[in-house]
Amino acid sequence: MKQELLTVIENAPLTDAVYRMRLSGCAGENRPGQFVNIRLEGFYLRRPISVCDFENGVLTIIYKAVGRGTDAMTRVAPGEKLDVLTGLGNGYDLSAAGEAPLLVGGGVGVPPLYYLAKELIKRGKAVSAVLGFNAASEIFYEDEFRALGASVAVTTVDGSRGIKGFVTDALPESATYLYACGPLPMLKALTKACPVSGELSLEERMGCGFGACMGCSIMTKSGAKRVCKDGPVFGKEELPW
Repeated sequence: MKQELLTVIENAPLTDAVYRMRLSGCAGENRPGQFVNIRLEGFYLRRPISVCDFENGVLTIIYKAVGRGTDAMTRVAPGEKLDVLTGLGNGYDLSAAGEAPLLVGGGVGVPPLYYLAKELIKRGKAVSAVLGFNAASEIFYEDEFRALGASVAVTTVDGSRGIKGFVTDALPESATYLYACGPLPMLKALTKACPVSGELSLEERMGCGFGACMGCSIMTKSGAKRVCKDGPVFGKEELPW
């Protein structure tokens, strides 16, 4: 974990509710699957946001405006500086991918998979990505995944774009390993639908973000674990669905 003062160089909408923020001056390590915790003026608790990309000191995050804190984030202007804790949590294990990893994201579970796809493709892996949304108006980063060289399938619940249904309706016939991030019901369904081993990144409300408050504890097959410190990425077989 590293506390850094980063400069906002972009904060722009991707959809009606989803925004991309890019911050420069990051010197810490940020691996695929890790997250940052952002301090906002007027709010006691920091906001945990997954890392979407990190390159040449520029950190990219994508967030959804769903409450007072994230709504306040939408009004942060380029040039402003933010107090950010970087390099939090345990990320994905890239060495387990095999030759044809499958990446599955739902909604704002999509962003951390972009950085993961980028790093896996650099290693010569044949990445397939399934991105799930409620409607066409909520889709983001489909083109960015394709530009990396990933094979991409998009699903929408209402059928307004791509395959109608859920991410489990678009899984490829074969994959060597599963990486996923999204809502709990999606992760539970994936565990049953995808036979290969893998890793799941959990979304959970956090207090401190680095393991001190125990507020994000969940039960695993090996006992209670903190999502912020022991996760947010857990082995697919660790979770007692």
